[in-house]
Parts: sequence; structure tokens; C-alpha cells
Amino acid sequence: MSDAILFSVDEGLARLTLNRPARLNAFNADLAEAWRDATTEATSRDDVGAILLDAAGPAFCAGGDVLDMATTMGDGSQITELAGVINVGIRALTESAIPVVAAAHGTTAGGGLGILLCSDYAVIGGRSKVGSLYANIGLTPDLSVSAQLAHAVGQRRALQLVLQDRLLAADEAQEWGIAAEVVRGDDAAVEADLVRERAEEIARFWLAGAAGAYGQAKRLVRSRNERTFVDQLSEEARSIGAAFDTADAQARVAAFAAASAKKSG
Repeated sequence: MSDAILFSVDEGLARLTLNRPARLNAFNADLAEAWRDATTEATSRDDVGAILLDAAGPAFCAGGDVLDMATTMGDGSQITELAGVINVGIRALTESAIPVVAAAHGTTAGGGLGILLCSDYAVIGGRSKVGSLYANIGLTPDLSVSAQLAHAVGQRRALQLVLQDRLLAADEAQEWGIAAEVVRGDDAAVEADLVRERAEEIARFWLAGAAGAYGQAKRLVRSRNERTFVDQLSEEARSIGAAFDTADAQARVAAFAAASAKKSG
């Protein structure tokens, strides 16, 4: 695995840390390939029940590395190819039955917004800023921003963000539904650590509970747009039946029934 992403697995938790802090974790070819490799490994391992995305340095992700584009990309086909590599990782996360939490301190912009939206639960810092900003350099949304943003915040708000030179403050990002929680610290470094700690608490909560059920619930919600309403009802019915047959659910249902019987008796 490239040093552009730090990857580890500990007691069921896979941690993926974007690691180009000097470039605000903006994507170049090395980070794109490391992202693809880390996400596909994390989502294919049997010993992973939750995934945490975080980042080194003062920001979560500034999207594409514009300086690298300007100096190494000869034409748009190379940009398209780079986005395609990153998209492999985006699909790995969003299509998997493993819940993903993001710890996003500092700024998240451009394609970084798409990376943030790959998480199922996002924790950001009180100093965080979140936005699109593609048009500032004459480019259009990529890395799932146009695919995921409107689903997260609604079409009108998505258009407000992509058609303006605007960064949402942390509380706005939470109000819009991009972030689930906002964590504040006395300074930027302390805040970043607190954001990471809270995100890990959430991941450990999933792992300590019915991790498989959380993962399947995420899969059902994420894949809803692929089905008609009737087909979604059928998939829900199939999924809950399959869950009931697992050893984990059998034990939990039995414990619930025993506790209920004790209370009523």
C-alpha cells in the first residue's frame, strides 16, 4: 500500500487515512491508486465490520490536485482516467454492506465532497468548511458529487452549492444533512483529534452491536434507487428473513424474548 494512504485493520475496524497533508490531501495519481487499493481491500476482507475515513494534516480533502493537473496532465483524457481510478474506490465503499464513518476536520472541497459523501455517517469539526468550488477553475463536479449530493441535501440545495462560490460552515453542513455531527475543540489540532475520536466511537458502536445488521441496513438504503418501490419491498422482506437466520440475530431475538417474558412475569 502506498504511503499516500495509511491503511490498518484493528479488531474489525479498517482505518483509511488520506496522507498528503502538504497538498491538503488532494488527489494525484499516487493517492488515486492507493485509494482504489485500500478501499477495495477493506470492503473485501472478512475481518472488517466497519470502515473509518480520516485524513492527516489541516484538511480532510481538497479534491483534485490542481497544481499536479496543471504540470502533469496533457489533456482531459488523463483527468477522466484519474477520476475513473478513484471511482473504483467510491463504488467499493458505497456498494458494500459495511458501514462507513468519516472524520472530516478542516476543509472539504471539490472532489473531497464526493469522498465525504461516500461515508454513511460524517463527523466534522466546528471549524470545518464544506463546498464544491469546481467552477472556480472551470471544471465540473466529479467523484460522485453530482451523483450523491442531491440525494443527500435535495436538488435545490445541491444546485445552490455547485452554482455558487460557497463553502458551508460546519453548522450549515449539519443542517443540510451532509454531516451527522459537529465536534468542537479549543484549537484546530485538538478539534481534529476529537473528530477522529468521535468517529471511532461510532465505528466501535457498530462493531460492538449487530454489525452485520447495520451493514445490511446501509446496503438497503444505498441501493434503493436501483429498484422500484415494489422491488424494494421484496428486497427488504428477503433481507430481514436472511438476517433472522443468522446466529447473531437468533441470539439477540432470544435474549429480547427472555427479557420481555421476565418483565411480564
